[in-house]
Amino acid sequence: MEKNRNIRKGITIGVIACVLMLVGFLGSYAYFINSVENSKNQEVTVETGTMVLTFSDGNKGFNKELNFGESAEKTFTIENTGTKEGVVSVSWMNLLNTYLEGSMTYSFLESDTEDGEYTEIISNKNIPIVENTTDRVLASGITIPAGTKKYYKLVIQLNYTDFDQTADLQAKLETQFKITEGIIDERTDLEKTLDKLGKAVKDGEPNFAEPATTDETADGLYAMADDYGTSYYYRGATEDNYVKFAGFYWRIIRINGDGSLRIIYDGTQAHANGQASTDRVALQSIPWNTTNYEDAKYIGYMYGGTNGSASTSKIGAQTNETNTNIKTQIENWYKTNIVDKGYDDYVSDNIFCNDRTTPGSNETGWSDDTGLGYGTNYTGYGAFSRMMTGNNSINISAKDNPMPKFNCENKNDAFTKEDTEKGNGKLGQKVGMITADEIVAAGSGKYGTANSNYYLCKGKQYWMISPYNFFGGYANVFYVNNNGGLYYSNVDNLGGGVAPVISLSAEYVSTMSGNGTTTSPYEMK
Repeated sequence: MEKNRNIRKGITIGVIACVLMLVGFLGSYAYFINSVENSKNQEVTVETGTMVLTFSDGNKGFNKELNFGESAEKTFTIENTGTKEGVVSVSWMNLLNTYLEGSMTYSFLESDTEDGEYTEIISNKNIPIVENTTDRVLASGITIPAGTKKYYKLVIQLNYTDFDQTADLQAKLETQFKITEGIIDERTDLEKTLDKLGKAVKDGEPNFAEPATTDETADGLYAMADDYGTSYYYRGATEDNYVKFAGFYWRIIRINGDGSLRIIYDGTQAHANGQASTDRVALQSIPWNTTNYEDAKYIGYMYGGTNGSASTSKIGAQTNETNTNIKTQIENWYKTNIVDKGYDDYVSDNIFCNDRTTPGSNETGWSDDTGLGYGTNYTGYGAFSRMMTGNNSINISAKDNPMPKFNCENKNDAFTKEDTEKGNGKLGQKVGMITADEIVAAGSGKYGTANSNYYLCKGKQYWMISPYNFFGGYANVFYVNNNGGLYYSNVDNLGGGVAPVISLSAEYVSTMSGNGTTTSPYEMK
């Protein structure tokens, strides 16, 4: 599009101040709700002192027209004249934004003095695209120490972009602002998420060999270590783990150790446990890899070399160079349905484990297992060993004792998008698939067991991200069959569907309401 610098766009931005009133006290934290008028003090007595927050609109709101390439600035202050530290979040209120993704961005800056140096808290972030007015978090975790006053600037930019911006000529940005929470809360994010879901923690672990046909976590979630601390997972025929997000229904797999919520796609409507429906997978008939299967490298979510080249070493096979077909398909789906609709900011960058460890025959119990992991060498992989998933040609004496885990042993197999501390940073989007370990923990039972009662049986086979083995000229990966059982298939099978898995951020979870049922799923209100 030929951009016209004389075209002007009206941006209506109103302001509402919100200081929050105490409604409860529990342990070492307190929640505050209810708005009061601009610049009015609301004194709140808590156990260890007082919090007195004043939210002042520095320029009483503004209406401004912008050219492409111009910005508008808004200032305001938050002052705490009490004796108790405050932690608050600022939100867009009644936000309406119909600009294209990337056209309208904002930065948020903080200073200790009005004329002092301002530090960016948020830099050049997309304003959420919202076609029906709603509230969205602008900046969270703002700490206001007792006896201090903080100064803030919000800078809104109308950008030139490389894409056609014709639609922006008719676009709108309308919003107000508010403090959405004033919290002193010493719980961890994990504890907050457990409380939000109303779930206790239970001792021990289930019998993973047996299918979970009833709701085994109605009285509390089971615990298992993960890469972020401790996960708490649902098991069996649970009916209170429904989430509605981005216009789709999802089921909670587990609470991650960082308090984020790991969820799996379950349709455009809420499906009961045991209901068979193609709607419960997002993509139909997707091969893991399109044409090649005759090399051990193809069990990877990514692999070394090009599609069709032979691997000559384990390192070469497991170098993350080339996307497998299913990774590309899932990430395209996520881009269209999550990113392009403005929901990506609510998703955490958590690990998806494509466990390519090769423990060898002593661990797998498979006498032909070379443990080499490349070329046409017979190889069993980590989840193969833990699930003890043999067939009639593979003698595994301990196959009735699956041992799932949520840790990812090798960083190279820990797929993340931007996190390179815990993960490999090789994802194009923050989405993946469920692991064999999660399927067994959720209640599938041992390999080959049918279970149509637990919440992950969709009546439709779908892929997992866990490699199985290379055997008889085929790279094989785990999948869930139509009866909810743990099975495997060669990677060029056209019959597998895809149920994407994502992790909702702990911050997003804190905004959810509902009770997790089909009629009242957890969702942001």
